[in-house]
Amino acid sequence: MGFKCGIVGLPNVGKSTLFNALTKTAAAQAANYPFCTIEPNTGDVAVPDPRLAKLAAAGKSANIIATRLTFVDIAGLVRGASKGEGLGNQFLANIREVDAIAHVVRCFDDEDITHVDGRIDPVADAETVETELMLADLESLEKRVVNLRKRATGNDKEAKQLLPLVEATIALLTDGKPARILDVDPDDEKAFKGLQLLTSKPVLYVCNVMEDDADKGNAYSDAVAEMAQREGAQSVVISANIEAEIAQLDAEEAAEYLESMGLEEPGLDRLIRAGYQLLDLITFFTVGPKETRAWTITRGTKAPQAAGVIHTDFERGFIRAQTIAYDDYVGLGGESPAKEAGKARDEGKEYVAHDGDVMLFKFNT
Repeated sequence: MGFKCGIVGLPNVGKSTLFNALTKTAAAQAANYPFCTIEPNTGDVAVPDPRLAKLAAAGKSANIIATRLTFVDIAGLVRGASKGEGLGNQFLANIREVDAIAHVVRCFDDEDITHVDGRIDPVADAETVETELMLADLESLEKRVVNLRKRATGNDKEAKQLLPLVEATIALLTDGKPARILDVDPDDEKAFKGLQLLTSKPVLYVCNVMEDDADKGNAYSDAVAEMAQREGAQSVVISANIEAEIAQLDAEEAAEYLESMGLEEPGLDRLIRAGYQLLDLITFFTVGPKETRAWTITRGTKAPQAAGVIHTDFERGFIRAQTIAYDDYVGLGGESPAKEAGKARDEGKEYVAHDGDVMLFKFNT
């Protein structure tokens, strides 16, 4: 599995430019006016992982297939969206569909690009979006809580579980805090997720800077990083303009361009790593003569469920998983040498997959 990440933010902060660069398409119109993105644009992007080439070389694979992430470019939000201002209702509905939010904030000065509020303050911009999401969540929960209280009084099992969660979340939102900071018992996580709260989704702040600030950021991005730390969120610095340039180049040209800008890697790589960390995702691999392939799972996934990511039949008929650590597979030169060195392990149904595991599943048909 990958994950679906919604790119959100105020109008004219660089959302569509970043989306175009990420997906290497011009599917999203980038223009200097609000709401140039009317329908959410969706694009898949390969996850760059240098381990794939090394595994393919060791396994003598004919092809390499990276795992993929889905990005959704969502229409720009304005103050009052929770009440339907601008494209508010559509914006909020689209956010409910994603697993995480990449919140693009403008961290650059440019008189030629207008700001919807007439000033450059990325922290205030982030607060504007967060406030609208909190207001929408609060309205949704306040509509539900009265009925939940009635049902809980009648000993409705579901209502008795949901009511404390809803009341605690309402208290947080009323205090100006997002739902994601609520301390939820593991037994209640499924019920809490079922509330589909906008502010329960993990957030990654994407600081869009000018080219000269792409390596270290600036005062604006520093302020966003401090805000993210306070919220338990994450932030990453990217120049959407640089990413747009890189998207048009081949691998050699891109490497030269990055070097000329004093950058070691594309911002996309940093964004994906931050996204993985945000959602607690890891990668395992399958290697054979036909292909070396990367698969994404959540940390803590057991072997049968990891097998199910490849095919549901693998999970249903799971017997065991031959597992070789990435370092052993590459360092020893492939599956056979790893087996001979005693590095191939047969793991059962309770085995928890680790990042970098090279796995071969045995199953009943």
